[in-house]
Amino acid sequence: MKIILVLISFFAATLSINAQAAKVLTSINEAGDVATYELDCTTKFQTLAKGLRYNITRHEFKGPELKNSYRLLLVMDGFYSKTLNKEMTISAVLTDGTVIEARKIIEDDGFFDGACTLKIKDPNALLNADIDRVVIHADKDVVYKLTAQNKAIFKKNLNNIINAK
Repeated sequence: MKIILVLISFFAATLSINAQAAKVLTSINEAGDVATYELDCTTKFQTLAKGLRYNITRHEFKGPELKNSYRLLLVMDGFYSKTLNKEMTISAVLTDGTVIEARKIIEDDGFFDGACTLKIKDPNALLNADIDRVVIHADKDVVYKLTAQNKAIFKKNLNNIINAK
């Protein structure tokens, strides 16, 4: 009986993770030399942590050599900082100690729009190491911790973007 219960809960967890992976949208520019692959956020953004949503985008440039550019858009819900006209750092800290970061200038009115884009230099390394936490360094540090389920969904979404054609 316990084995059946464990199998059912494992099956439910697998379905839950598979159900929450986002669809990949594909677009090609008018010249036909740049293809864009991104998560479908038309109905809702994917959740990385409570109050932190994301989108992943890959730009594929055609030419003499095939190049890819990966970006992770982070959207913080209701984030506000009093650090006027100063720089703010947003960092994604991976389990292997690697830090992916971006700097953002806070607007003159004191509001940070809550969105920041991190460039992903090696997406396969990001598949091998989980994002442990996201830290926003402003007038106070805000730390977003990721759950195991959100890490799994993120990896599935990233893998779908990497393999999109």
